[in-house]
Amino acid sequence: MFMTPKRSKMEVDESRVFRAEWTQRYLVVEPPEGEGALCLVCRRLVVATRERDVRRHYEAEHDYYERYVAEGERAALVERLQQGDLPVVTPLTPEERAARAGLGLARLLALKGRGWGEGDFVYQCMEVMLRDVLPEHVSALDGVDLSPEVTRQRVLNINKNLRSQLFNRAKDFKAYSLALDDQAFVAYENYLLVFVRGVGQDLEVQEELLTIINLTRHFSVGALMAAILEALQTAGLSLQRMVGLTTTHTLRMIGENSGLVSYMREKAVSPNCWNVIHYSGFLHLELLSSYDVDVNQIINTISEWIVLIKTRGVRRPEFQALLTESESEHGERVNGRCLNNWLRRGKTLKLIFSLRKEIEAFLVSIGATTVHFTDKQWLCDFGFLVDIMDHLRELSELLRVSKVFAAAAFDHICTFEVKLSLLQRHIEEKNLTHFAAFREVVDELKQHLKEEQKIFDPDRYQVVICRLQKEFERHFKDLRFIKKDLELFANPFNFKPEYAPISVRVELTKLQANTNLWNEYRVKDLGQFYAGLSAESYPIIKGVACKVASLFDSNEICEKAFSYLTRNQHTLSQPLTDEHLHALFRIATTEIEPHWDDLVRGRNEPNP
Repeated sequence: MFMTPKRSKMEVDESRVFRAEWTQRYLVVEPPEGEGALCLVCRRLVVATRERDVRRHYEAEHDYYERYVAEGERAALVERLQQGDLPVVTPLTPEERAARAGLGLARLLALKGRGWGEGDFVYQCMEVMLRDVLPEHVSALDGVDLSPEVTRQRVLNINKNLRSQLFNRAKDFKAYSLALDDQAFVAYENYLLVFVRGVGQDLEVQEELLTIINLTRHFSVGALMAAILEALQTAGLSLQRMVGLTTTHTLRMIGENSGLVSYMREKAVSPNCWNVIHYSGFLHLELLSSYDVDVNQIINTISEWIVLIKTRGVRRPEFQALLTESESEHGERVNGRCLNNWLRRGKTLKLIFSLRKEIEAFLVSIGATTVHFTDKQWLCDFGFLVDIMDHLRELSELLRVSKVFAAAAFDHICTFEVKLSLLQRHIEEKNLTHFAAFREVVDELKQHLKEEQKIFDPDRYQVVICRLQKEFERHFKDLRFIKKDLELFANPFNFKPEYAPISVRVELTKLQANTNLWNEYRVKDLGQFYAGLSAESYPIIKGVACKVASLFDSNEICEKAFSYLTRNQHTLSQPLTDEHLHALFRIATTEIEPHWDDLVRGRNEPNP
């Protein structure tokens, strides 16, 4: 049990020390009293001097000054501000305001997955509304151009602006990880989405889309590797700073000799960097695991039912909840691949299982085959699949929570593995306590079969659970190798120094003896605690914290992109260049706000 640490003098918190480069970057100077940062524009004191606080003040209050981008321009601006000569903020002209409105609408159309041509329809709607409500302001629409060509170009400009901001932030990443998602598709073409998660000195986490790669044109692993390295080089990210790699568990990604992961790890090996940590179970956990547990091709059969319901049972009241759920996921038009992916979710299977009686009656009414409803083995497999997928859904929802760090996510994985062992024992004992759907099927079958007849074979389902356990062990093997680092990061005050790596023991002992840091640890979340930890006094622990914080802790950004793709598949399937697709996916997933003034005045920074 951890004892109360001895009181010692508080070390200087380096992350709170003013840095000289902030003057040109954020237009602040160190005040005479030496605490905080004094803004040269509004003369306000930013009290909490972490870079994130200074940057937030600058972006919220003085984004206008981003127009001074050249080094000479910036230095001259700082000199003028220090002399009290505040540049006049030029208000937007009517033409610029119209352009700003057009940019905002172009972004909204992209976010909602609408086609370029719908800008004209939006213009007509606004014209009708203003004519009836504010007739004196109808002329304000004269300068707003929402034609398809202009809207298309504006979306590209917004993408360039967001991309430029990402690259500027990437220069400050102390460590980063990549997530490679090869399950994206548009019409008949497959894409690899490459996401980056970077961490700066103040441990502020940034997750963004780095690039998309057309797998039809980059079929070989070598071509994929070259495209990813080019994207990293363009963003100014060296392989020496790469800590982790999160992928799907397809052969293209994790094939033993020819998978992309083995190529990436070979390329990233150097004396100055960690071995790259790879784990492959975070992305599309339900979708890809369903192929391991669907022992009787249940989902293919259900897919045929859904197509029949969408074509011949759309007006039936018993199916309205199912159809509404389907349309919210992938629209009214049935796309075979979107439908298949939707059916491989625990929530969907559970809903369909609850409607199995109604589906059987519907199939009888249209003369379709109902042989599966009299097949004892098939019904048991269906119930088992529903329950296992529901357990995977619960895990997937836990892994969708972001900003919890990889240590907490790994705890969820370990807990689920223990749960699988429990489920396997229960199946062996024919105890269906945690198999609600399976138990329901068995109870129904008991009413129609003789007592001495065997209803299900436990070995059949034990094999499936055992296979799932082995897959989890393989997917998260690397995280087990760094388990001590994860535990040290999550609980630095409870971690016994004798179990820590030799290089960190002195710092850890010193940290645990610091009462002030202990008090901070109790009241702050992990990110805030490590952001305030002095890199000068605790360089090794701070380095471990940066690396652990850079590991992907959730599948949130990948799910956001995949959800956008499935909802808007019809629009995205229209003739679009890869550049336009890249722009749409970036706008749909980013947390960065475009610099609107730069876009209006055509002052995008040149792309590297």
